[in-house]
Amino acid sequence: MRLLAAGATTALAATIGLTALAAPGAVAVTGSANGFAATNGGTTGGAGGTTVKATTGTAIHQALCSRSSKTTPITIQVEGTITVGNTSQVSGSGCSTASGVIELKGISNVTLEGVGGGATFDQIGIHIRDSSNIIIQNVTVKNVKKSGSPTSNGGDAIGMESTVRNVWVDHVTLEASGGESEGYDGLFDLKNDVENVTLSYSILRNSGRGGLIGSSETDTGSGNITFHHNLYSNIDSRTPLLRGGVAHIYNNYYVNLHESGINSRAGAKAKVENNYFEDSKDVLGTFYTSERGTWQTAGNILDNVTWSSTGSDTYPAGPSMASTTTVSVPYSYSLDGASCVPNLVVATAGANKGLKTSNGSCTPTTPNPTPTQTSNPTPTQTSNPTPTSNPTSPSGTNLSIGAGADGSSKASGTSYGNVIDGSTSTYWSPSGSTGKISVKWGSAKTISKINVVQASGGGSITSWKVLNGDNGSTLASGSGAPGVVSFSSTSLKKVTLEIVSASGTPRIAELQTFAG
Repeated sequence: MRLLAAGATTALAATIGLTALAAPGAVAVTGSANGFAATNGGTTGGAGGTTVKATTGTAIHQALCSRSSKTTPITIQVEGTITVGNTSQVSGSGCSTASGVIELKGISNVTLEGVGGGATFDQIGIHIRDSSNIIIQNVTVKNVKKSGSPTSNGGDAIGMESTVRNVWVDHVTLEASGGESEGYDGLFDLKNDVENVTLSYSILRNSGRGGLIGSSETDTGSGNITFHHNLYSNIDSRTPLLRGGVAHIYNNYYVNLHESGINSRAGAKAKVENNYFEDSKDVLGTFYTSERGTWQTAGNILDNVTWSSTGSDTYPAGPSMASTTTVSVPYSYSLDGASCVPNLVVATAGANKGLKTSNGSCTPTTPNPTPTQTSNPTPTQTSNPTPTSNPTSPSGTNLSIGAGADGSSKASGTSYGNVIDGSTSTYWSPSGSTGKISVKWGSAKTISKINVVQASGGGSITSWKVLNGDNGSTLASGSGAPGVVSFSSTSLKKVTLEIVSASGTPRIAELQTFAG
């Protein structure tokens, strides 16, 4: 393991706990984002901006609000204990804050990092909403409650919701002192359209709920989340709970999971590699619902793991932990051997450990991409069976995986993100018979072909257009089911399918894009 030195600086205390430290570009976060947080243009936080130091929650809000705009880069170095009592609402052009919670709302390009003697958010949560390009590093968040006193952030240590993009949470410690009956909720909750997030080298412990992606079986629009080199310890369930989308879960150490672990539900796809599960129950599967998810597994170690029997709402992956799908991720990564994961993670994960990471001293392994069916029955499609059109995609890489999605409307229970989640069991629908759905990227892509995969049970498209989302020009048009559509190679950041007319409400399972 190598020690990446954290830049700790000394500052004088101010009345609100805020001190200017450096000119723009003088300080940067330690290390760089990886996993899904490195896609979609990457996650750089406040790099290139001013650095300030804060010792109260009010000072954190003041630092955000003192920016010239909500996108002006800033690094906020935090030291000391942040509480509900020292966190007040502050107003300004660069923020939208609230009392009693660390509010990162409607903003971008922010780094929040613990320095010096450490940063502890005691009984106060961090809330990220409608924001992008955020880094949180080297902090402890503990004992955040949704009931009792004080309450903060709905009981979530770190919570993200509503169009959040590109967040890297690294070397943090998230902990509670019990479960829901004691007033606590999730340690790391993502819901309502959260994409491109990485949680790395962190500790989640002593809680009833580790975290979730999607707040209900109809909230399946979040995904593209990476979890690696984290310690989950003494947790009842949700490590994490997945609803829709893709999660990449590798080199984590799970110990004392009391009820269930990785819970893949509602069409979610989990890539689970080289993790170490110890003294735990039902570490992978679909639990507490009949809405099944899937998984691809390789290289995991099970050490004293027990399994429930399959039931009407219980579908454990064990004891074989064999794969039920294949999952691809759009980035490179190295795998440490599962046998050394416990010692490696204990030495590196969490706040105030020097920001140590693996240097690859454990031999990487290459997972077998071919899944082996478990003894559990094949997941049963309930409402959205095999697509009615285009079951075979064109050859080449589907550039929509890992991209962002948007549209002009959405119906109840659907999400734009469903067209880029790689799953044909989820879909997007317009609010009526017509509408627009797009795939977009942080940087321009050259494409010449799309494949519109429709799910059964919806209306029939009678006419359509493919638009260059950058300038609105028409790339192609036609009538009937679009299927595979080719056009002249075009460099763009956004491509749009416009449903011009249809009988009923169409269901678009995937909007695949290809370079050739």
